[in-house]
Amino acid sequence: MLNLSSDERRALRTRTHSLHPVVSISHRGLCESVVKEIDASLASHGLIKIRVYHDDREVREDFLLTLCEQLDAAPVQHIGKLLVIWRPTAEKSAQAARSRPVDRRSSKRSYQSSSER
Repeated sequence: MLNLSSDERRALRTRTHSLHPVVSISHRGLCESVVKEIDASLASHGLIKIRVYHDDREVREDFLLTLCEQLDAAPVQHIGKLLVIWRPTAEKSAQAARSRPVDRRSSKRSYQSSSER
């Protein structure tokens, strides 16, 4: 399970406001197909909300910890019946490793103003 600092967690919580739950866990609980769907959602999105249709708060906490341990993710927030988890995506980490070439071309205006001098 990944650990986040309070600043990282705060930044991720602000990103979750606009998200909708992508996976739902019914009263049947965590089954293999639900865990696979959450894993696929984490791989593509990185930060997801999960709706849990269970009334017991302790059971929802267990779901959160179990998912984070199995999927090597970090718990971000548990508020009501919503769980928020995060895992860095391989695509984003690969993009961060590659540096983008800097465009050194000047704009048309800067070209005209330098030629008029």
